[in-house]
Amino acid sequence: MTSRRQSPRTPSLLDASCDSYIHDLAQLSPTQATAWGIEGYEDKLQDFSPQYWENIADRTREMIADVDALDDCTDESDDEDDFDDVDIVTAQVLHDRLCLELSLHHNGEYLQLLNNIASPVQEIRDTFMLMPQDTPEQQEAIAARLSHVDKALAGYRESLALAASQGKVAPQRQVDAVMRQCKELADSDSMLENLGLAADHSAVLAAKEAFGTMAEWLAENLAPQAPSDDAVGRERYQRFSHQFVGEIVDLDEAYTWGLAQLEEIIAQQQKIATQLYGAGTSVREAMKKLNNEPRYTIHGTDKLQEWMQKTADDTIAALDGVHFDIAQPIRTIQARIDPAGTGGIFYTPPSNDFSRPGQMWWSVPAGQEVFHTWQELTTVYHESVPGHHLQCGAAIVERDNLNLWRRIGCWNSGHGEGWALYAEALMEELGYHDDPGTRMGLLDAQRLRAARVVLDIGIHLGKKNPEGTDVWDATYAKHFLRENSAMDDANLAFELDRYLGWPGQAPSYALGQRLWQQLRDDALAQGQDLKGFHSRALALGSIPMSILRAQLLD
Repeated sequence: MTSRRQSPRTPSLLDASCDSYIHDLAQLSPTQATAWGIEGYEDKLQDFSPQYWENIADRTREMIADVDALDDCTDESDDEDDFDDVDIVTAQVLHDRLCLELSLHHNGEYLQLLNNIASPVQEIRDTFMLMPQDTPEQQEAIAARLSHVDKALAGYRESLALAASQGKVAPQRQVDAVMRQCKELADSDSMLENLGLAADHSAVLAAKEAFGTMAEWLAENLAPQAPSDDAVGRERYQRFSHQFVGEIVDLDEAYTWGLAQLEEIIAQQQKIATQLYGAGTSVREAMKKLNNEPRYTIHGTDKLQEWMQKTADDTIAALDGVHFDIAQPIRTIQARIDPAGTGGIFYTPPSNDFSRPGQMWWSVPAGQEVFHTWQELTTVYHESVPGHHLQCGAAIVERDNLNLWRRIGCWNSGHGEGWALYAEALMEELGYHDDPGTRMGLLDAQRLRAARVVLDIGIHLGKKNPEGTDVWDATYAKHFLRENSAMDDANLAFELDRYLGWPGQAPSYALGQRLWQQLRDDALAQGQDLKGFHSRALALGSIPMSILRAQLLD
């Protein structure tokens, strides 16, 4: 079992290689540089062409070769070039993550990448939300990056066209969703008009025109080739599942486990419905009644943002020094409203030097003005503290022990999203859901995540639906999602498209939470204390859970 170091370690040759790798990736992918807080690339934008993806793969191959070469130099002589315990973990994580990325590249997954949430159109759009707009220099950088949008989308079209020539095209549902997003970015009320530049600035107009051209190209060239079937099949799904969960998952066992989780959660919800509103009250009826209670209701995005900020600030103050030791830079978080309006809720980590704080974003769909805190309190815990904000920040402050890649460049969804769900459940254990209303919200969130395991695996593997009446399809999936969540229709539609177009990602939340809870229970059984377990675990950064487990348990 590893323990926290009492003094800074001397950076190793492997650390230096990892740092160089991150800086090279920042040069190849300026949007990543912005996300990581690496300066000098704000006026640039990658082109997402086939050559871009090949350049990324080439640099990744070089990094793997560096790891192997340095590992070969390690022996039993105890010289300064040998791997220490941190290097050993770094090498294990690099091999796991980078070899999987190359496998995805070799199978053409990046060339055909197109969905409603995590593909180049969204990456281009969202990078501007991370860029400051206050000074003339910052506005010039935004204008310069906007001027590259046309070339970036042209390169992206090259990749999509090449993939299509090989018979690899995203499903029609995803093409339609991205087409709509491009049209919205080209419209007169585009979010590109709110970046600190005048709406008629030449760079804004050029970027809007580029997105309009992209929408037309998708309609005319890709849509006619897009398959109607959303399922990716077992072979591709297994690859995606490994990527996101960080482990090789027994998909059939996970499907059965998800169904059992749903049954257990629904039973708990029914008890709360009866407790709140009396015998005979269904879970759905209880949720409707909760939505009508003024104490849980917020009107307007301004009030929503205020509530998110206060809740996060109060939680940080309450947990620090009691259940967690929260470093000073992590005690600041910003609540933001995302102007994209897609319906998603997400977190962006702080920059490496914390000059840009961590931010939790609520992408409120157009027209939504009413929000329900009974349902969303657990979401704030998920995105802020003790969820993603604590998790990401805890890795970034480990600059004395972890190299740059370990701190900001390595993200494993099963570890990261699994932790955030574990953090939600932990807050109940710590007494923060004594209110049965907010506990219903926690269970609603847990029920959705269990349902996603079933839905995602069911539809992409072509399984029989739970009733056994037919094979999973999008129509049944929508019904299943509506039955197992309290989401409004706008969010539900976005989420369904997300699951169908981003296979393997959604189940990584609940499957990751399961791994975290198993690890925590085993650590406590060995005599570790909870606060110390959390500190040791988060200090290692986002790594595959099997590697984390080996580091934390005797």
